[in-house]
Amino acid sequence: MISAYRLADPLSPYRSLHRHSALVLQMAKRDVIGRYRGSFIGLLWSFFNPLLMLAIYTFVFGVIFKSRWAGQVGGHVEFAVILFAGLNINAMFAECLNHAPTLIVENTNFVKKVVFPLETLSWSTLGSALFHLLISTIVLLVISVWANGSIPWTVLLFPVVLACFLPFVAGAIWLLASLGVFLRDLKQVTGIITMALMFLAPIMYPRSLIPVQYRGWMDLNPLTIIVESSQDVLVWGRQPSWIHLGLYALFSCLFAWLAFAWFERSRKGFADVL
Repeated sequence: MISAYRLADPLSPYRSLHRHSALVLQMAKRDVIGRYRGSFIGLLWSFFNPLLMLAIYTFVFGVIFKSRWAGQVGGHVEFAVILFAGLNINAMFAECLNHAPTLIVENTNFVKKVVFPLETLSWSTLGSALFHLLISTIVLLVISVWANGSIPWTVLLFPVVLACFLPFVAGAIWLLASLGVFLRDLKQVTGIITMALMFLAPIMYPRSLIPVQYRGWMDLNPLTIIVESSQDVLVWGRQPSWIHLGLYALFSCLFAWLAFAWFERSRKGFADVL
C-alpha cells in the first residue's frame, strides 16, 4: 500500500529516481539499443535523423518562406542552428509524450509484479529521450563551430535549462501513462497535441512575429520558455531570463509532484483493466 506520507512528500518522485537509478539506466539503455536493433547503421541513425529533419525544415522555412530571426546576420546556416535548438527540445518532448499513453499497456508484465517500481518507467523513457537530445545537441554545437568558428560559453548553462524542464516532462509521462491505461484513444490525441505545441512555440519563428496581444498566450505553451532559453544559451550567447526560468521550474516541480501522486493512486487499478 502507498503511504500518504510518500504522496505528501514533494521530493518523492526524485527519491524514487535515486533509489532505482541503476534500474532506470539499464532500462533506458535497453530502450535506446532496442530502437536500432537490426538496422544496418544502428546508432548512427540518432545522428542522421535530426540532420535530415533539420535540412527539411531549413529548406522549407529558411529558403521558401525566408523566415528570419531578429538579430540574425548570417544566412541559412545560422537560421538552421537557431531552428535546431528549438527542434531538439520539441523532439525530446514529443518522443516522451507520444510514448507515454502506451507505456503501461506495453509493459503489462511489470504491472503484475507487485514489487516492481512502475514509476521508473517514466524516468527510463525520459532517459532514452535525453540520449537522443544529447546527440542532437552535439550535432548542433558542431554545426555552430563550423559556421561561426566557436561556441558561446553560455552552453554550460544548458543543463540548468534542462533541469527546469525535466520534472514537467516526467510529470506529463506519469499523467498520460496512467490515463492511457483507461483511455486507449489517448495515443491518437497526443500526436495532435505535440504537433500543435511545436507550431505554437517560437521554434520556426521568433516571438516578435506574433501580434502583441497574443504573445502572452505563448507562455502557456510548456515549450516556449524552454525553447527560448535554449536558443539564448546555445545560439545567442546570452543568459536566459532567470525570473521566467525560475517560475517555470517551480511550476514544473509542482506539476511533477501532483502527476506522480495521481500515478501512484491510480496504479492499483491497472491490473484490473489490463
